[in-house]
Parts: sequence; C-alpha cells; structure tokens
Amino acid sequence: MALQTAEEIEEQVEESEDILEQDVRVSPAEEMPGDGPGEEESDQLLLPWDRFSAWLHCICVVGFDLELGQAVEVIYPHHSKLTEKEKTSICYLSFPDSNSGCLGDTQFCFRFRQASGRQLSLGCFLDRCDRDAPVSLKRDQGHFYGYVYFRQVRDKSLKRGYFQKSLVLISKLPYVTFFHSLLKLLAPEYFEKQEPCLEAACNDIDRWPTPSPGKILSLPIMGVVMKLRIPTCYDKPGTSQLVQSTQGDNLVSIVLPTIHEVDLFRCFYPVFFHIQMLWELVLLGEPLVVMAPSPSDSSDTVLALVSCISPLRYCSDFRPYFTIHDNEFKEYTTRTQAPPSVILGVTNPFFAKTLQHWPHIIRIGDIRQTGEMAKQMKVKKLKNLKTLDSKPGVYSAYKPFVNKDEDIIKQLQKGVQQKRPSAAQNAILRRYFLELTQSFIIPLERYVASLMPLQKSISPWKSPPQLRPFIQEEFMKTLEKAGPQLTSRLKGDWIGLYRQFLKSPNFDGWFRNRRKEMMQKLEALHLESLCEEDLQLRIQKHTEVETVDLVLKLKDKLTQAEREQLPVRAGTLAKLQSHIESIILALPEDLQGILHKPVTP
Repeated sequence: MALQTAEEIEEQVEESEDILEQDVRVSPAEEMPGDGPGEEESDQLLLPWDRFSAWLHCICVVGFDLELGQAVEVIYPHHSKLTEKEKTSICYLSFPDSNSGCLGDTQFCFRFRQASGRQLSLGCFLDRCDRDAPVSLKRDQGHFYGYVYFRQVRDKSLKRGYFQKSLVLISKLPYVTFFHSLLKLLAPEYFEKQEPCLEAACNDIDRWPTPSPGKILSLPIMGVVMKLRIPTCYDKPGTSQLVQSTQGDNLVSIVLPTIHEVDLFRCFYPVFFHIQMLWELVLLGEPLVVMAPSPSDSSDTVLALVSCISPLRYCSDFRPYFTIHDNEFKEYTTRTQAPPSVILGVTNPFFAKTLQHWPHIIRIGDIRQTGEMAKQMKVKKLKNLKTLDSKPGVYSAYKPFVNKDEDIIKQLQKGVQQKRPSAAQNAILRRYFLELTQSFIIPLERYVASLMPLQKSISPWKSPPQLRPFIQEEFMKTLEKAGPQLTSRLKGDWIGLYRQFLKSPNFDGWFRNRRKEMMQKLEALHLESLCEEDLQLRIQKHTEVETVDLVLKLKDKLTQAEREQLPVRAGTLAKLQSHIESIILALPEDLQGILHKPVTP
C-alpha cells in the first residue's frame, strides 16, 4: 500500500467511505505500468530455475508404503532442498485422515512452519514483487503452503487394496485458487504418465514470467495456457479486475477470474446465522478450531475465515489442515496454558476431545450439500461437544460486541429460496464483510493519519521528524464523532470491540505495517526536499572534510532509498545521483578517485 501525506490519507479515507455506498464493481483488468527498463533487466539477470523458484519451492510426490507409511517419493526439481522435519510435515499433511473416506480425487491445502535459517536466493527480487501486492497476498516469510491433489482408488493388485498418492505443490505464495487450478491440469497427467510429465511441467514453469502484481500473465503449462492477473495494493477494495480474452488469445485455455479467493458463501453456509460473530472472533485473533468431515472442507473454511477480515491481514497463525502428527501438535493442544491465537482446521475425531478446552469451535457438515435451507441455530455450549459427530454449529460462550445484522441473513436466505447463483451469493457476502471491516478500520486509518507530521516541518538539513505516538485513549475520544456509526448502520458496543482489537495480534501487525509505511514516506519526503536544494551553493561554504561527509551521507540516503524502495517521485533518485556526481567533480582529483569507488555494503 503506497503511503501518502496526512492530507492525502484523509482523501483516501473519504474514498473508502464512498465504497460503502456503491455496489461491488467489476472492471476489465488493467496492467500496471512497469518500472521501466530496470524491471526487464532484472528478468534478464535471472538464472535457470529462478523463474520456477519465484512461483514454487518444489513439487513433491507423496506415496503410501505398507512398511514405512507415508513417504516423499520424488522431489522436483531434484536440487530443491527440504529438511527432514519439513519432509515429515509434508508427508503427514498430504494425506487425509483415514476416517475422512476420501475416495477418488481430493484437493485441499495446508500450511507449515519453514525450518529456521533458510536463505532465499531471490530475496531482493521477490521484495520488489511483494512491494505492490496486497498485504494478504504477500509471500509468507515463516511458512510454506502445500497444495495437494490426492488420489485414492481401489486397486486389487496392491496389498492394501487401494492406490493412494498425492501430488503436492510447495510454495510461499497464498494463491490457493491458482495452484488448485494448476493441479487440476498437472495431477491427472502425472498419474497417467509419471515422472517425465513432472519434468516437462517444471521446465514450462521455469519459462513463466515472474509473479508481478498488476500485470496480465499468460502461463503455458502442459500444452495449454492459463491467463490471470495478480491483484495489487493499488486496486480499489471491492472491485474485481476481470481478465478478458483478446483476439490473440487462440492458445488460452483457462482464464482465472481470481487467484486466491475461496467461495465464502459455500464455506459459511452451514453456520451462516453466525457470520458476524465469526467475523469478530477472527478480527480479535481468538483461538478457533474448525472440525470438518474432510481436508478440503477444513482448508476451505479456514481460508474463508482468514479472508473475511480483508483488506486487513490476519496476523496470527492459521492451519487450513492440522493433524496429530503436526510439529506444533503439543504446543497447540496443551492444557497447561491458554489456547494460542490460531485457527486450526481438523478432521480427526480425536481432536473433539483434545481441543475440548478451546473457547470457540465450529463444527461443519459436508459443505457440498447446500441444497437444503440452513436452519436457524443458537450458539451451542461447549460442554455439548463430545465427538466429531456432534451436530453442525458454533460452540462458544462468546457474546458479540456488535448487534446482529438481520438484513444480510434475510438477503442470503432469500437468495437460497430463489436459487440465486452461488457466485452472486458469494459476491454479496464478500461485499458485506468488506463493508464491515472498512467501517471498523476507517476510524483507525483517520487517527493514524493524524500522527503524521506536516510536510512543512520537514527540513532537508535536519533528520526527518518523528511520528506522534499512538495513544489509545486519544483514539477512543475520536470515536464519539468519527466512529463506525458514520458508515455502518449496526449498533452495539463498538468501543468495547476496539479495546479488545487494540490488544490483538491483528492490530499489532496492522499498526507495525502502517508505521513502517509512514516512516518510509517521511524518509522519501526528506529525500525529495534534499533534491530540491542548491547543493553546489551549499558546498561553497563547506570545508573539504564537510563536503566529503555530505557526499557519504547522500550516498547512504541513495542506498537506503533503493534498498527499502522508498515511495519517492519519479526521477528523484536520478536527480540525487546527479547531485552526488556534481559535488564529487568539484573536489580535488585524489578525493574524486576515492569517492567514485563503490561502497561495500
């Protein structure tokens, strides 16, 4: 999210308020202008397998051995590295629990901790891709995602009586819809043609353009072409950028309308009378467990919960599919301390007993069976949850801060009765969550914008001014006149909800990110003010030592701006470089030679 001055942020907040009065709009996808030749040069500097690594860490085949159990049979590309701990996690998370009874083909996803100390060879390059991505689509720094295509079919020739195998894509990218679509192309081919097919697919992926937000990408794979657009942090919330086919798209087989969104209505259908309470629980980072009949239901529901507070990023841990073999099993199920701020998706009946002490449990039935009308259900008491066979519902003693919105329930119920298309129901629910989150976050954005110093207080010859501190009670006072009541019709204890939110990991993550952006904006404004100065006139009053010191400081500023990708105006860095060169040329030749040497980091 690009930063603005206090005045510009105020305008942005007003724009956000306007969204609440508009329908969710769909517009043709537009490509963002590139960063000029620099971006193309970066692409040319990529080595073999760098393009593949920008999308995937590796592809694994996990099979079942009667003596060894689950085992990683193949890793592609062969040079990909996984620790033994990571391999063990992938093995156990790539197979459904035996009680799930998943015959045929099943797709789901999981998330697990990355081993510490791992170095990314594409660090700086990936930072640039991440810069323009929305917070929810940035690379996951501490975790890997696993996207699974599991096949289980009867086979009398095998001792076990079944063929069981999973093809798994391991990535840092949370593009769930995209990777599931990719697996639908790749997995059936693999099960028929085996390893040569994987080798060909990896070579295809290594020719893909890098995952740059805002660009329309055409990705050839297995003889077909996928066309998609990765959203950017500059897209207006609530708009959906549709990728449209063009006349030159004869080879395009699949156009993806989204790369990451799950069907919210389908996932929340079993418990949609409680969607507002679930939104509060996710917003506050409360411990939540989803008990589902299959890994696909479990993972989709957890991802739906995490995305329901978008555009806020969910900053706690979440596991779309969690098993008793997980490395964090003891840490997350211990009764010696309060349950952690995490959302777990489980299918094993054992968890009904192990996690019975958790404060909030969502029990869902088979979410594919959405033909019948969901019945009005009360929130159930936790003591009523004995086994995984308990009736679907929400088991919690939580009392929501905000009054229930009956209108959205009636609207969705009416849609079910009138057989409104699932995509329309999904759009209504996504818009509802967006409006709710924006109503909540706008007062925070407005207050944080007021912490930014005025631009006139920035002097090129002094350090950039500091941000004012976030004072909770000062913020609370602003809610009387500029609270959620300006944009939301819902009544309730909004103040109480804010007090709880300010203690949550989601607030901490959001404010750290906003603070970082604002400090970078201050640095950028300071740099721009330096560039507007007549530095030649300035150095006439300096001694040689002071001039050399100025050159070194300006070089540091330039390095910082490039490293942190400061949001400066176009041409600022080139202008600063020109200033540095002209100052150096005004110095004696011996000093010129020293100062022209590259600075070692």
